[in-house]
Amino acid sequence: MSLTDYKQEFLAACMQYGALKFGEFTLKSGRVSPYFFNAGAFNDGQAFALLGQCYARVIEGMEFDGLFGPAYKGIPLGTALSVALAQQGRNVPVTFNRKEAKDHGEGGLLMGAQPAGRMLLVDDVITAGTAVREAMEQLADVQVSGLVVALDRQERGQGSTSAIQELRAQGLDVRTIVTLDDVLEFARTTQSSDQIQAIEAYRAEYGV
Repeated sequence: MSLTDYKQEFLAACMQYGALKFGEFTLKSGRVSPYFFNAGAFNDGQAFALLGQCYARVIEGMEFDGLFGPAYKGIPLGTALSVALAQQGRNVPVTFNRKEAKDHGEGGLLMGAQPAGRMLLVDDVITAGTAVREAMEQLADVQVSGLVVALDRQERGQGSTSAIQELRAQGLDVRTIVTLDDVLEFARTTQSSDQIQAIEAYRAEYGV
């Protein structure tokens, strides 16, 4: 099965901007991965326009009243999505958080719109799900209706399931632009056979 156009375009842009790299990378978990994804590599208006369009594509049908972008990468991603939705005729308020509470001016951990109704979380990739759970705690007074991320690594956490599977089991609607399966399919047309074998071996060891 071939990749849909928007997934192909997204992955091609990831390679162009260096957001998706193949090689050997030590992750925060200590695992040595044959690929690495970093949405922070997107760095111009054209890239953010594409990101916003791809996020908007995968959340079609989801019901929400506002967006929440966890610091730090969720801030530009949530902004890009809000602009894409506005271009479609839907003006959605956006809320962000800070890593540390601001002790002057308006103070607090949150900035942007006041959270209200059903909130959709926007981030780049989930590993352990820590940032998402912290965001849900900060939004305890409203309903978190869903989560959208760029990449699902389809990788086990400490147990036998991934963070995304755990969140889905808790009833959260989680959408992703691409998964490891999509990355592997894309790699088959752009990478060497050794690199493809390395990804397959990594998935066999750590995949869900």
